[in-house]
This record gives sequence, structure tokens and C-alpha cells, in this order.
Amino acid sequence: MIDSLNAARYFIVRAYEDGIEAEMTNMKVQKLLYYAQSLHLALYDEPLFDEVIQAWRYGPVCPPAYRFYSEFEANQLPIPSKDILLQIPDQKRELLEEIWEYFGGYHAYRLSDMTHLEFPWKKARKGLPSDASSTEPILLEDMRALGHQKLDVIERENPAYESVMSEVLTDAQTSQSSTRICKGEVRDWLNSLLD
Repeated sequence: MIDSLNAARYFIVRAYEDGIEAEMTNMKVQKLLYYAQSLHLALYDEPLFDEVIQAWRYGPVCPPAYRFYSEFEANQLPIPSKDILLQIPDQKRELLEEIWEYFGGYHAYRLSDMTHLEFPWKKARKGLPSDASSTEPILLEDMRALGHQKLDVIERENPAYESVMSEVLTDAQTSQSSTRICKGEVRDWLNSLLD
């Protein structure tokens, strides 16, 4: 596991490297941490960091990271020392890079809107009015399920997806495997279940 602040620092450094540092606010960092936690849970079945993510009014928030950057409010966050990034193991850094590549180009308000449409935040808020405060934790199992959904979307949006899937389907159709399902077998199987 890594510290949520180090994950936040990674995203801030990447924003500066990509020339979009003016967009890197506390709100954006919070949403990136949420997606990083969700995808890490889906991929590795364990949290990326220990800190809890809560269902605040403007979306998911990791309170320790939020408090650390709270003095900047909606302003650009300062670039941290790159030396801190050396504390992040390679595998975790690769995941953070993938999160950045997919979500980093979105504006903070767009990320916030996305999180408001997703079930983990909605479920944790339990129907509270949109302007109501909440510190209810977002459940890890809900973030894991969201991570699986996001992985599916990311995979399908990959430019190579169609050609790879086309090849897989062609191979499956031309396969001479003995486990191949023959015409009528699915219907027979379904009928046997209904008997």
C-alpha cells in the first residue's frame, strides 16, 4: 500500500508535466484518488491506500488528502518534490499512470459529475439532498465493483479492442475443439433446466 498523499502528489506532478497544472485543484485530486482506489481494488482485490473515502456533497473525498490541500480551496495546487515519488513502488506507479492517462484530462467538475452518476457515491449518501453534508464512507466492495465497470469501459475504448475481439471470435468459430458447442445444444440444455 501507499499513502494517499503520495498518490495525490503523483497526479499533481503529472499535471505539471502535461502542462495542465492550472486545472489541478483539490477537487480533481479527490476524484483521481477515488478512481485510483476503485481500479486498484478491481485489479488486485486490495486497497491502494488505507485512508477511507467518504461521500461528500461534491463527490468522493479522501479526508486526509483533502485537509492537506484545503488551504488552496479551488486554486491550483503547488508542485511537490519529485523525490517523494520515488517512495511509490513501480507497480503502483504504473497503475497511477494508467489512471492519469484515462482520467487526468478531465476537468474537476466533469469528474465530479461522473462520480455523482455512479452507484458507490449515491449508495453511501442514501438519498440525501444534493446540498447535504455527509461523512459516510464509500464501501470498498462498491468501489471494487465500480472499478470492474471502469476496466470494462477502458478496455472497450482501446483502439485495438475491435480487432482483437474480431480475431478471438474468428478463432472460436473456426476452432475444431471437442468442447465446441454444437447447434441445438444450448436449446437442449435450457429445456433440461425447465423440466
